[in-house]
Amino acid sequence: MNKLAVITAFLAGVKNRYMQYKPDAPLAEKLDIASRIEGLDGLELCYPADFENLAELKALLNRYGFGVSAINVRSRRTGKWLRGAFSSADARERAEVVGEFHRAMDAAAELGVARITTCPLNDGHDYVFEMNYFDAYRFAEETFAAICAHNDRVKVCIEYKWNDPRTRCLLASAGETLAFCQAVGAPNLGVTLDIGHSLLAGERPAQAAALLARAGRLFYVHLNDNDRNWDWDMIPGAFHLLEFIEFLFYLREAGYTNDWYAYDVFSKEADTVEHFNLVTRLTRQMENLTDRLDREALLELMRGRNPAKNLAYLYECLFSHSTPPVLSIPPHHSPKECRHVE
Repeated sequence: MNKLAVITAFLAGVKNRYMQYKPDAPLAEKLDIASRIEGLDGLELCYPADFENLAELKALLNRYGFGVSAINVRSRRTGKWLRGAFSSADARERAEVVGEFHRAMDAAAELGVARITTCPLNDGHDYVFEMNYFDAYRFAEETFAAICAHNDRVKVCIEYKWNDPRTRCLLASAGETLAFCQAVGAPNLGVTLDIGHSLLAGERPAQAAALLARAGRLFYVHLNDNDRNWDWDMIPGAFHLLEFIEFLFYLREAGYTNDWYAYDVFSKEADTVEHFNLVTRLTRQMENLTDRLDREALLELMRGRNPAKNLAYLYECLFSHSTPPVLSIPPHHSPKECRHVE
């Protein structure tokens, strides 16, 4: 079973471009909030914000017994790297970015964290003929290659996104990001699959997971939800329950187990602890729903490619009141029936 983490930036200082819903808070207060979230195993830390005092950070993690799923390195900074970080046309800026990521990787190694993740939100463009795409890809490839070479034991994960703040990000889809990672060629460069970003990009998230896993580049997973019109960072399962079930099924097929799910969920004015209590509970409930599905039966149905039969099976397994919730998975079961305990 995958462990559950929340990105620390979502625990306080919650704001959008129009208003601030919750005040900023020091690191100790954020971890105190996290400690009251039921079922939470750890945190995705933000660099550099959470690393102003490394000794304090270590002490807080030990006090609450939190693991660290990843270190989220912010590649957009107020007052600098305004035309992108990794793809900046300014070689001095790119060198500064490389140095900053090396320091983040050193911090990860000191904490025993196996990966860093970053979302290149400001690497992209707003208008036609604004950016030289050939140069942008070349600069980004060189920058990530230099970052990855610093420590090949730390995975570097790229979280793709279609847009915001640029109207079109440079790495906007699973396919684009996979092609980019393959072009760089570093074995420790892969992808953070944020299901909300996948939905926003018009993808079927389970298909994106399969694509990345086949290439060995599915490194990390973020959970949230949206209406496919904007990256709203909503409660997982609020809009796309069946897509979530398929996503969880394919993550298991891909071997993404005994790892981490991290939440970037926006609680706005709602109580943070209450909000994330539901987030963790619904995640486990969706996992339990996925447990109802018989793998061999599903694979056989998919070979037949009959949507009527497939959906009938799904609804019978997932939503029939006659089928009790799964408590355990029998070692031998009929491939024609939903998994359940009598």
